[in-house]
Amino acid sequence: MIQLFTALFSIAGMHSHFNHPIDTAQMHKEISAEFAKQPAGTFAVAFENLATGEQFLMNAHQSFHAASTIKTAFLIETFEQAAKHKFSLSDSIFIHNDFKSIVDGSIYHLDSTDDSETDLYKRIGQKETIYNLLFRMITQSSNFSTNLIVDLINAKNANQTMRSIGAKDIQALRGVEDNKAFDLGMNNTVTAYDLMIIFDHIAKGTVVNKQACDSMIQILMHQQFREKIPAKLPADVKVANKTGSIDKVSHDSGIVFLPDGRKYVLVLLSSGVEDEKSVNETLANVSRIIYDNVMNSK
Repeated sequence: MIQLFTALFSIAGMHSHFNHPIDTAQMHKEISAEFAKQPAGTFAVAFENLATGEQFLMNAHQSFHAASTIKTAFLIETFEQAAKHKFSLSDSIFIHNDFKSIVDGSIYHLDSTDDSETDLYKRIGQKETIYNLLFRMITQSSNFSTNLIVDLINAKNANQTMRSIGAKDIQALRGVEDNKAFDLGMNNTVTAYDLMIIFDHIAKGTVVNKQACDSMIQILMHQQFREKIPAKLPADVKVANKTGSIDKVSHDSGIVFLPDGRKYVLVLLSSGVEDEKSVNETLANVSRIIYDNVMNSK
């Protein structure tokens, strides 16, 4: 059965002359009706209007398997360490396919057939810049790039940085395809609320520094997976986002930039629906509902 939802709406800093409060009761009704079409699913929504501070939350503090949405935390941590001069993003590192399980330190290898990006597997033993690995990690959701980055920065450091910016429940534990850890339930997890906080900081330039945030947004803007938040939005709406999906899990999270200069953060999380295409359609519909309500509040 579909879970009951709670919604929260708050207004802070209503300072923009072209924004009026969103009709959250109507938005809640429309979104709930959309989710009801997927009775096997559990869903969460976190929305923040960056011009007004309005927030709309549904199940926003519930924990979900992070899938690839955790890669945004790794993106931030890499820029953070670069800003501290631990390395330069233009530095190159060796491409290797041997990684240590967080369970016992045993070695495991990634399989290109389970990855969304395969070119890197042909270049083992060569070098690639840290920036290009970040770009692949975000835009193509490359698992191989992700593990190379996690080897560089240590997932624990990303977790600590997330805590420092107010993301209190996210768990960044490891890279991907660590099957021993997966079998023991040692997984990266997120809440919609924490992802909203993370993207709020990126959008406002308040994590690492403004230049780093601008660079992260540019990477996120090149996202190749567009079947959720951006899918049903007008062509002139730009989205900087990071998706995530594994078996019965499909997420999207990011910043939506409207042509009139307004922008908002949106996080959509889901679990329990077997048909990925169907649940992605649901998430795209909810994204459109929110967009329409934002436009109607102008």
